[in-house]
Amino acid sequence: MPDASIPVAAATRIGHVHLKVADLERALGFYCGVLGFELMQRDGDQVAFISAGGYHHHIGLNTWESKGGSPPAPGTTGLFHTAILYPTRAALADALHRVRSAGIPLDGASDHGVSEALYLRDPDQNGVELYWDRPQAQWPRDAAGGLAMFTRRLDLDDLLRQREA
Repeated sequence: MPDASIPVAAATRIGHVHLKVADLERALGFYCGVLGFELMQRDGDQVAFISAGGYHHHIGLNTWESKGGSPPAPGTTGLFHTAILYPTRAALADALHRVRSAGIPLDGASDHGVSEALYLRDPDQNGVELYWDRPQAQWPRDAAGGLAMFTRRLDLDDLLRQREA
């Protein structure tokens, strides 16, 4: 049995997410057309790989087991959401502008102290979180120095003003 007291290497990252979708064209319309990801490679109506900044792929989209399918029923296991990390608050503000311009409703918007986040659904009803992290020096701490995250309403008008700055 491995020693669970030894943490994973600090530089470990989630490299990509691969989502089952019912309609590849519709999914590309959301992830590329609305959010602005770039199409890196595609194989017909079965699979596409998309990215930000030319990386081989941050998101894979496939219809191998899901073409024409419906979302999982509530109360079942599966992915809660995919979190897309934006580099700055202004970039998150641009994402909000894109989502609103496309008429996509938000499920929520929260300030967590360590980050600001927007919550929505893609066309296949997969949860999507769009967020940016505050610098670690600004993260809220308790009296003992431990992390003290919270959930408060995010002021969307204030966020959108950042886009114009």
